[in-house]
Amino acid sequence: MADLDNKDQTEMDPADMEDVEDVEEEETGEDNSKARQLTMQMMQNPQILAALQERLDGLVGSPSGYMESLPKVVKRRVNALKNLQVKCAHIEAKFYEEVHELERKYAALYQPLFDKRSEIVRAAYEPTDEECEWKPDEEEELTVSKQEEMKEKAKVEEEKKDEEKEDPKGIPEFWLTVFKNVDLLSEMLQEHDEPILKHLQDIKVKFSDAGQPMSFTLEFHFEPNDFFTNTVLTKTYKMRSEPDESDPFSFDGPEIMGCTGCTIDWVKGKNVTLKTIKKKQKHKGRGTVRTVTKTVPNDSFFNFFSPPEVPESGELDEDSEAVLAADFEIGHFIRERIVPRAVLYFTGEAIEDDDDDYDEEGEEADDEEGEEEADEENDPDYEPKV
Repeated sequence: MADLDNKDQTEMDPADMEDVEDVEEEETGEDNSKARQLTMQMMQNPQILAALQERLDGLVGSPSGYMESLPKVVKRRVNALKNLQVKCAHIEAKFYEEVHELERKYAALYQPLFDKRSEIVRAAYEPTDEECEWKPDEEEELTVSKQEEMKEKAKVEEEKKDEEKEDPKGIPEFWLTVFKNVDLLSEMLQEHDEPILKHLQDIKVKFSDAGQPMSFTLEFHFEPNDFFTNTVLTKTYKMRSEPDESDPFSFDGPEIMGCTGCTIDWVKGKNVTLKTIKKKQKHKGRGTVRTVTKTVPNDSFFNFFSPPEVPESGELDEDSEAVLAADFEIGHFIRERIVPRAVLYFTGEAIEDDDDDYDEEGEEADDEEGEEEADEENDPDYEPKV
């Protein structure tokens, strides 16, 4: 036992670990608390942990041996079940194709409501008193005295605004506020993006026509501005809803296969996706110094419209794969959550609902990740990514 507690111990192979486990089993009957203490000491020993990890790594991906032990006639029947499963995957693919057709159908029903939303946001339509009447939920209901207090305060504010002759049009910075309220999108925003996104008036989702390959397009509608001449920026996502012949059991619904952006016609000097840097170069022979100006890529939300191209081979480097994976997630989120529920992300109510989807375990994991990031920042050799 003394050997196990010795911190200077440098070697521990699996055989030694088995001996330790045997000793522990003998002592559990005598003193459970002592056994637990011993277990804690063992798990703090790096040699024992390394031996355990080696054993676990050896099990990953290895068959249990059960299938190999089955009689040939049973294996034959299992193969029949697999063939049935492949047929199920193809039926499931048809199911998702019909779901896509339903999405197209209901998108046409939603669109008039989304158009009215856009008109209110950009001050093309002023809603009536009846349309502005909102009854709060029971949890949001206020006492009569509180309501009167708020009405009086609102009256004072209105009088003050009248004096200052302020008259905001529509709902200023509606979509910019939505983006800033959603972590997934706010992480893409840079300070130089915000003045441009103040001109964003609407985001629409367009589905592919019936009989065409499955796809959807995100349309970002802008009012005239000083940054680019486009009135609409687009991002199209191509999808596939059929099992892969080489791996049919991996099918789990439609997947995004690729995406294409659009060309942004930037006004000269306003392209926020590029930046100019100056570098000094010294001549090796003469020792003279010259200043060289270079244009390099710049972090910006508008890089969203210039995704990496997927080659015909479908093979991408790790960085491009990571960028596309994040891009697909963002495109899907905008289509599924942001466009249908924009006002709730503007007010923050949808964000609270999203937070409710995470359990305590997930929150703990986030905390651990935050601690790791803090440790990295405290490391004098840590170099943050630019």
